[in-house]
Amino acid sequence: MPEQPELRDHGPGPGPSSGHALVVRGFTLARGHWFTEHLHPAHQLAWCRSGLLTVRTTGGTWLLPPSMALWIPAHTPHATGATSATQMRSPYIEPAHCPVTWTEPTVVAVPPLLRELIGHLSLTDLEELARARAEAVLFDLLRPVPARDIALTWPTDPRARLVADSLHADPADGRALAGWASLAGASARTLARLFTAETGIGFGRWRERLRVQEAMPHLACGRSVESTAHRVGYASTSAFIAAFRRTVGLTPGQFFG
Repeated sequence: MPEQPELRDHGPGPGPSSGHALVVRGFTLARGHWFTEHLHPAHQLAWCRSGLLTVRTTGGTWLLPPSMALWIPAHTPHATGATSATQMRSPYIEPAHCPVTWTEPTVVAVPPLLRELIGHLSLTDLEELARARAEAVLFDLLRPVPARDIALTWPTDPRARLVADSLHADPADGRALAGWASLAGASARTLARLFTAETGIGFGRWRERLRVQEAMPHLACGRSVESTAHRVGYASTSAFIAAFRRTVGLTPGQFFG
């Protein structure tokens, strides 16, 4: 992600000029494009109509396919990027007119009706009563799901970093730490200590989380769970599904709808 600029309060949310409690803004993002860290005075429902969206806050990192969105409370610093080519369609809501009281970023499911409502509310010629009814239904449909953030801290020690970078290049590499020792110039015990001390989790858990992150774009573009599992280093589909659920809190089928 590019270097962060000075944090500022900005964003394309609703304001006095919109005259509405909720407006929907659209953005087309190429893969790798980021809106660097910022905040804005409106609540945001970060959602993509296609692709895979990444949102980072101080509280975590979320990867979001079209079946999921992230509620971002007003004035919450966050950065948003496209893990794959993405079409964002984000509602922005004036806090004074919002019945949702969540104070932390919250993942919600996006069923077909919510998806259609977001598209409906992007129209600029809706009558006021029709818009108010649609907004009320949208708020009623916001339901939290137990999806966890999948933030991954990279080690900074050059020996552990070499292992991490190598796994990022090839997440299917199944070597245990003893197999990395000669290449990294450190014993397996030292590498294990470095991963725990610098990332907050053990090496096995770190690699599992990396593999799930690397699997997300493949699943988002329609690759089968079985094919994705083998691609990121799992010998069986069931082992991959179990790892995905431990990391995300949902199975791939639940998460990608």
